[in-house]
Amino acid sequence: MDSTAIDRFDTSRFEASRNRLASLAYRLLGSAVDAEDAVQDAFLHWQAADRQRIRVPEAWLTKVVTNLCLDRLRSAQARRERTVGAWLPEPLLDGDPMLGPAATFEQRESVSLAVLTLMERLSPFERAVYVLREAFSYNHAEIAEILGITESASQQHLHRARRRITAARRGGEADPASARRIVEEFLAAATSGRTERLVALLTDDATAISDGAGLTKTLLRYDTPQRIAAIARAGFTSTPAKQRLAGGVSAVHYALVNGAPAILFVPDDKVVGAVTFDITGGKIATVRGIAAPARLVRLTEAWRRHEPDTPLITQW
Repeated sequence: MDSTAIDRFDTSRFEASRNRLASLAYRLLGSAVDAEDAVQDAFLHWQAADRQRIRVPEAWLTKVVTNLCLDRLRSAQARRERTVGAWLPEPLLDGDPMLGPAATFEQRESVSLAVLTLMERLSPFERAVYVLREAFSYNHAEIAEILGITESASQQHLHRARRRITAARRGGEADPASARRIVEEFLAAATSGRTERLVALLTDDATAISDGAGLTKTLLRYDTPQRIAAIARAGFTSTPAKQRLAGGVSAVHYALVNGAPAILFVPDDKVVGAVTFDITGGKIATVRGIAAPARLVRLTEAWRRHEPDTPLITQW
C-alpha cells in the first residue's frame, strides 16, 4: 500500500471515531465549539504520530482527546470563562451525534444540562473519571492508563464525583408525555399572565437561570417561585422590541434539548432562544434560559436539518 493510500486509510479510521470522540469532548468541556476544536487537535496529533506503532487506535485517540480536554479545563482562560455563576453548558438538540451514547440512564444523565453544570464543581480528574466510567463504561484499569494515574486514584475520583453529583441532583427522568404537558401549561400560563398557575407548576425550591443573551458577565438567577413566575410572565410576553431583537416574529416550538423538555424561539429557521426545564415530582425544578448567539449556533444548524412538530405558538 503506497503512502497516499495509507494516509487515506488512516484518515478514514480517525473519521470512524470522530463522533465518539466529539461526544467524549463535549461531556468533558460542556461546549460543542471547544469539543470540535479538541477533536481537530487530536486529528493533528494522529497525523503526526507513527501510526504503525499504535496497536489500538480507539484507545490511543481516547487518551489524546481526554488529555487535550484536561489541558483546556486547567488553562487560565478556561478558569476565567467558567467561573461559578458565569457559565452554562452549550445546549444541543436531541439527535445531535455529539450527545453520544444514550442507552443507559447514566449515559443520558451525563450529558444533561443539569449534570454538565454540576460537573463544573468537580476537579478536572474527577470530571474525566466520571465521564469515562459512567458514559463510556471504561474500567478503572483503562481509566488509569488514559489519565496516567493509579487504579486506586481512579476509584477515589469516581467516588467523590458520584457523591457530589448525587448530593446536588434534583430528581430522575420525567415521563415524556407528562413533561411535555407541564411545559405546555407553563408556556400557556406565562403568555396569558396567570401568575398563580405558574407558581403552582414550580417546586418550592425552584431556580431559574438565564445567560442574559450574553449581555451580562454573570448569570441571572431567580430563586423563589413567585419571582420566577414574574420573570417568566414578563419574558414570555411578546413585544415589538423583542421581535426586532430576535430578527422577526418567532414560532415557538417544543423540543428536547440534552434530553430535557425545552421551548425554542425560532424566527426564519434560526434559534434565537432556548428555555429548558428540569422536572421532578410532576413540577418544574429548574428553568434555564439560553439566548447568547454563540451558544446557539450548533443547535440552529441541527434545527435546520430537523423536521419540527407543529409550533405551540405560530407567531410570537
